[in-house]
Amino acid sequence: MDSTDDAQVSPHQTLRQVRRALEDLVLFEGRQFILPDQVSEQIGADPRPPREDVSAQQPAPELGASAPAVATGRVTSEAASASGGGELASFRQQICECTKCELGHTRQRFVFGSGDPNADILFVGEAPGADEDRAGEPFVGAAGQLLTKIIEAMGMKREDVFICNVLKCRPPNNRDPLPEEVASCEPYLKEQIRMVAPKVICCLGKFASQALLRSQSSLSRMRGQQHEYEGIPLVVTYHPAALLRNAAYKRDTWEDVKWVRRIYDGVEL
Repeated sequence: MDSTDDAQVSPHQTLRQVRRALEDLVLFEGRQFILPDQVSEQIGADPRPPREDVSAQQPAPELGASAPAVATGRVTSEAASASGGGELASFRQQICECTKCELGHTRQRFVFGSGDPNADILFVGEAPGADEDRAGEPFVGAAGQLLTKIIEAMGMKREDVFICNVLKCRPPNNRDPLPEEVASCEPYLKEQIRMVAPKVICCLGKFASQALLRSQSSLSRMRGQQHEYEGIPLVVTYHPAALLRNAAYKRDTWEDVKWVRRIYDGVEL
């Protein structure tokens, strides 16, 4: 490109080109997701840290614990926050000894879910693995570490969202969930979604997507489409474990989570 062509490229065009290149390179490596409108606002401005949500400055409350009184987009009082956490904690206590299916007899620990009980974004995976079975928490192994990076790439913290699985107990040898196991656990997942009442649900992998959408479609057919679960926007993407096996899926997953973020911000519904 000669000097004349260089002079015709506007700062806006250059920034857009750079942004696209960076998005292709970043792919969850701990950088922060920037919305298009935020990029345009920053043109010609001094570099500055992204806007901070007051709630992000506070540690997420443990399930059943009273939360500090902070002003957030959804919870504006201590009573409201404590109510959400208390309801989930009570429900957890009710079902944590479940033996409705055979997995209740083979698990080490019941894996209910974790995160903000008033989260606007809810991630749903398939089932606990060996690490989760030992810890009693979802997504704490290698796939969970990648999920944390994905959430951070969206400009959020893991404590800002709620994470759970369709199954609350680990299938032996990490085999696929059986239909009767999904049927036993599905009412628990539905109740969790009702209590958290998120703005958007992100299904991680085929089994979570098929369970909530009541579909037998392949993951590739469910991705990239507008879905709803009982009036809540739902986005389908790959399970983080699939990204560990095939890094080529990262680009598509990045597009999916950008969609989740846009719904969360009210940019796209």
